[in-house]
Amino acid sequence: MIETKMLDGIDAVIFDMDGTLIDSMWIWPSIDEVYLKKYNLVEPENFHEDIEGMSYTEVSQYFLEAFPTLSCTQQEIMDEWTEMARERYMNEAPLKEGAREFILEMRRQGKKIGIATSNGRILVEDTLKALEAAELFDVVRTACEVAKGKPAPDVYLLAAKDMEVDPGRCLVFEDVPMGILAGKNAGMKVCAVDDEFSRYQEEKKRSLADYYIYSYDDIKNETYEVL
Repeated sequence: MIETKMLDGIDAVIFDMDGTLIDSMWIWPSIDEVYLKKYNLVEPENFHEDIEGMSYTEVSQYFLEAFPTLSCTQQEIMDEWTEMARERYMNEAPLKEGAREFILEMRRQGKKIGIATSNGRILVEDTLKALEAAELFDVVRTACEVAKGKPAPDVYLLAAKDMEVDPGRCLVFEDVPMGILAGKNAGMKVCAVDDEFSRYQEEKKRSLADYYIYSYDDIKNETYEVL
């Protein structure tokens, strides 16, 4: 049984999905490259920094504004991205090391378990089914279902409301600064998760979060860092 100060006073654990719960952030740069080339678009400066934390809906709107030559609708853009990403998510995006065991232990302890992601619902649900993990979560919410994506707290507050847990008794796991800020803006404790895609932002992640882990086994082993 995991007993650690990180979990003191915590009634619910909420995960971001990409780069936090599953190893999937590496998928998107190649999709962006193919998509931009298909429509003869030039990647804007600071592209990935600009869209960090945005919901699927907000990123598609960003594309329409940044690339006025696009003749697609917002929904068509999102549908095409989903189709491009789906096979890789189904077959090449595993759960992070120790994540399943940690979630099962949290469930045994009676804690609520949620997801609050910037990804689109179709990809989220299909991925969880492929991982045989859908039944592990009490609630799954996407930032497309709230007014603003991360770093706004909206999606985390909605997940907490659905689980009927006070935000101050929620622990968030996040892999990028805008996500960490979303959890903090919601009044929640946040544990930053190491991920290759965001490793260049490690110093910033550490400055914002309450804890830092390299894998979920760090919690069981009490090798997580208190920041």
